[in-house]
Amino acid sequence: MDPFKDILVNYLMPEKCYDEFFLQFNLLHVDCLKIVISKGLGIGIILGSVLVKLPQILKLIGARSAEGLSFNSVLLELFAITGTMAYSIANSFPFSSWGEALFLMIQTVTIGFLIQHYGGNTIKGLGFLAVYFGLLAVILSPVTPMSVVTTMQASNMPAIIFGRLIQAGTNYRNGHTGQLSAISVFLLFAGSLARIFTTVVCYCYDRFILMDRDRIQTKKSRKNTLYKD
Repeated sequence: MDPFKDILVNYLMPEKCYDEFFLQFNLLHVDCLKIVISKGLGIGIILGSVLVKLPQILKLIGARSAEGLSFNSVLLELFAITGTMAYSIANSFPFSSWGEALFLMIQTVTIGFLIQHYGGNTIKGLGFLAVYFGLLAVILSPVTPMSVVTTMQASNMPAIIFGRLIQAGTNYRNGHTGQLSAISVFLLFAGSLARIFTTVVCYCYDRFILMDRDRIQTKKSRKNTLYKD
């Protein structure tokens, strides 16, 4: 296979879309354009996720304080991220559709440890790391029933909402946001909007990912011939 075609087909588009663009010169094929944009955004989200929480981590380290950050909020966010990652891996979804969860998990775990460390509970922070990565290994192993992983993914949205409410409550009680990084919050919001688009267009339609089964199935049946390879 042509190296150029190999790269495009493996990372950006199905082979049928390559044929539409480069053999039939149909550059305005709507479904293929959506796929390419979705794949491109997915790769961009993954690259951006490597740094999305870095401002928050650097702010904590620079101030040597985690004042204003709720550890419970971090735990709920970590639960949601882990559920997405485990569910995607179990269903063999393409890395471009969930890869940011891996990097967000690493950064969120780091923030959780720093909250404990700067709160004078370094031992508790180390225990948190050990317990989390131990549970993660179990969740990703064949030992964990698929029903458990599915339940985690289905609980993703409530976990995120409650986590944000807990953080908002902490901010309200303190009367300030403490060491909470506005840059990281904005980047997470922008990344979430982009991921909504990639989830709608991505060929890994799933009712727990998008929370709108009927609409997804309608779109999926309409595009079914496009995704056959």
